[in-house]
Amino acid sequence: MATANIGFEILENIDESCNIVLSGYFDKRYIKKIYSKIKKLKQKEFLLVSFECSSLKNLDYTGALMIADIIAHFSSGKASVAISHMDNSFRDILMFARKNLRQIKKSSNDKEIVFVKLINSAGKEIYEKIDSFFLFLSFVGEIIKETCMMVKTPWRYRFKATAVQIEKSGAKALPIVALTSFLVGLVIAYQGAEQLAKFGANIFIVDMVGISIFRELAPLIAAIVIAGRSSSSYTAEIGTMKITEEIDAMKTMGFSPVVFLVLPRMFALILAMPLIVFFADCVGIFGGMIVADTRLGISYNEFLLRMRDVLEMKHVLIGLFKAPFFGLLIALIGCFRGFQVTGSTESIGRYTTISVVNAIFWVIACNALISVMLTEIGI
Repeated sequence: MATANIGFEILENIDESCNIVLSGYFDKRYIKKIYSKIKKLKQKEFLLVSFECSSLKNLDYTGALMIADIIAHFSSGKASVAISHMDNSFRDILMFARKNLRQIKKSSNDKEIVFVKLINSAGKEIYEKIDSFFLFLSFVGEIIKETCMMVKTPWRYRFKATAVQIEKSGAKALPIVALTSFLVGLVIAYQGAEQLAKFGANIFIVDMVGISIFRELAPLIAAIVIAGRSSSSYTAEIGTMKITEEIDAMKTMGFSPVVFLVLPRMFALILAMPLIVFFADCVGIFGGMIVADTRLGISYNEFLLRMRDVLEMKHVLIGLFKAPFFGLLIALIGCFRGFQVTGSTESIGRYTTISVVNAIFWVIACNALISVMLTEIGI
């Protein structure tokens, strides 16, 4: 059913009267589009407010509540309210809505109403999340379509833009990734050393640090750092372009925003994340080696020899296997939230925050899912 099927026309006369013409399907699917009109209408004063309903085809309880609210607003003042040519079945619904509206207003401070408002708020939040999820699926579908088209016409792909994004999102992130991974390796080894020293099992610090860093901690820590750094950057960049109407101009000139903005960032992170994770592995292990040498008397050479014997290649490969998935998630969420930005600078801050929170959550969720799956199949 099209939006043209609803009619809500306000005719203001010189003699301080207002005629509201209702037509079409006045129900919950469409009335949200006229909230702004009703808000402006309530700010005015009239001596007579009349409703013309000869062309009204359908009226549900939500629409009747809205009409009842308008009637109650003007009836409480000096205005008279009249309703003409309304079907009897619609009048019954309106009478029921007016009765319920009076009861709601009388008990507006009751705990029951507060509970209803909380339920309504929760329902609205859930609806927005579901709507956002389907929008994200549509966004992913468009990316898949453009990627398939790019395979057929690879000369359209922006290789230079991808290289720039690898430098910005990958190479320039190495210092903070190094610092974070080093501290994590240091702390893990330090805490483990205290416990292992009690049992004289100092050498097992290598097993603990090596497997935990390569398999779980380094990929996860690196991904969280990149999520906070790059996801917010992507959202802010694309959001700013949307506010300044650069994306609209791009579409007008026949360029696809997905091809120009999303694909270079997405493939840049997919390619860069395994390298970043391997770098984080090395720095994290180095942090563990320092603690093993200073606290447990295990030299660097002994540490490396022991790690060569106990560390299976599968632990290293599992960490590297996760990295592209993390990069894909971070890029998709960052770009998607950027396209959701509306025409205000406040919206950039809001969606940038949402982008970082979503990216970190899904990185952790993806890591947990992959870890459980691999453990269940015995890898």
